[in-house]
Amino acid sequence: MASLWLDSRNAIETDPFEEGAEYDEVVVGAGLTGLTAALLFARAGRRVAVLEARRIGSVTTGNTTAKLTVLQGARLQEVRSHSYRSILEAYVEAQLEGQQWLMRYADDHGIPIQRRDAVSYATSEHGADVIDREYAIARDVDLPVELRKDAGLPFETSRALVLRDQAQFDPMDVLAALAADVRAHGGVIIEDVRVTGAKASKPAKVRTTRGEVLAGHVILATGIPILDRGLYFAKLQPRRSYGLAFDAPGPLPQGMYISVDSPSRTIRTAPGDGPEKLIVGGNGHVVGRAASPKALVDDLEDWTAEHFPGAVRTHAWSAQDYRTPHRVPFVGWLPRGLGRIYLATGYDKWGMTNAVACALTLASDILGGHMPWATTLHRRITTPAAMLSGAYMNAQVAAWYAKGYWKALTERLPEEAADEGQGIVGRDGLRPVARSTVAGVDCSLSAICPHQHGIVTWNDQELSWDCPLHGSRFGADGTLLEGPATVGLRPLE
Repeated sequence: MASLWLDSRNAIETDPFEEGAEYDEVVVGAGLTGLTAALLFARAGRRVAVLEARRIGSVTTGNTTAKLTVLQGARLQEVRSHSYRSILEAYVEAQLEGQQWLMRYADDHGIPIQRRDAVSYATSEHGADVIDREYAIARDVDLPVELRKDAGLPFETSRALVLRDQAQFDPMDVLAALAADVRAHGGVIIEDVRVTGAKASKPAKVRTTRGEVLAGHVILATGIPILDRGLYFAKLQPRRSYGLAFDAPGPLPQGMYISVDSPSRTIRTAPGDGPEKLIVGGNGHVVGRAASPKALVDDLEDWTAEHFPGAVRTHAWSAQDYRTPHRVPFVGWLPRGLGRIYLATGYDKWGMTNAVACALTLASDILGGHMPWATTLHRRITTPAAMLSGAYMNAQVAAWYAKGYWKALTERLPEEAADEGQGIVGRDGLRPVARSTVAGVDCSLSAICPHQHGIVTWNDQELSWDCPLHGSRFGADGTLLEGPATVGLRPLE
């Protein structure tokens, strides 16, 4: 499932790995956060290395819908209800600064960018109430939003909130420019090297699948931290959502749209060699907990066919992001990292602005700088609402832990192979086994996630094993794809 952005992308020039090399900063992850942070450090004359387990942009950034906007569905009221006013104001300031930085960078480097209005819309009376609340909060923090009855979409809407002059782009255009810029400033970018651990010594020792490197500081820009210090895996909820691209007869809506009703729907267009592509996304869910991700993708396609007759699907993909109990990102130094290990996570699907804001925060923390909004976000107090949200998230994890083992230990694994494209979990003796058949290959693995030992579930859309506890994902052959795990599922004879 290659995204529209990754499908025809030319290779980005990278560098060889040098075991034992020492850098001022080692950035783990070559998405928008990692490459922006790396550039800020490289511009300051620092020796920087970016280590990417797969390919540049291959995980979250290359699978986003790439909407660069400060109007983010019903985000403002979510932040306000889980925090307090000063945090909301700081969050908005961070979004504006991240947006402005990326827009300037795109303009300076000739990156194609399309100015579009951002529109949050509702199709129900409940959704209309949500829009009204978002309007009041947005105006209270001085965002020039407009309230409308109609969203200008080919179906009925009950209310719409508009913020003019926002932006959309191809995220791989941005990553390619950032990567070239990092290397032009003396940094190195290395693909196909997975970081498996780090020791907060002086200098820090970074363990990888190719050997060890040394760093003054380590930046974890991996979506969810791959180190368990600080227990961030227990403070984040991993969520997966889907994107589809279509050739569709015009005219197409010319804004960037997202619904506040459930199930979620996001709509935008993308320029191509011919007519614009229509991009539709949504149907998000907690990783590993959907009965059939394929059914969710089919539902999204059916919805598009209903409202955009004649649309023909050309691409389908998915992305993973993480929600915090506070509804604002975690960014800064990692506990027990001795001031040498830092992280950025918890963008909750609004990574274009948050990634840059977090990169600016990290650079300020390490190089020295004064950004009042970053200071405010660093010093936030956990409210009762955030505590309740975190407790609920972990209660769900416990429930899925128990549910997984109950199924794995009470259902005997069939002797026959799974059907093509399917995976099953069952007991072989007292051993939980995950068995799948993909492209005619029958593969049996330990069903126990190596991170916190949850039982994985089958993803029938991406043909992967997904952990419903903290979002680690594995290929049908057990290969690690993403998440807090640092090794794959164990193969069984």
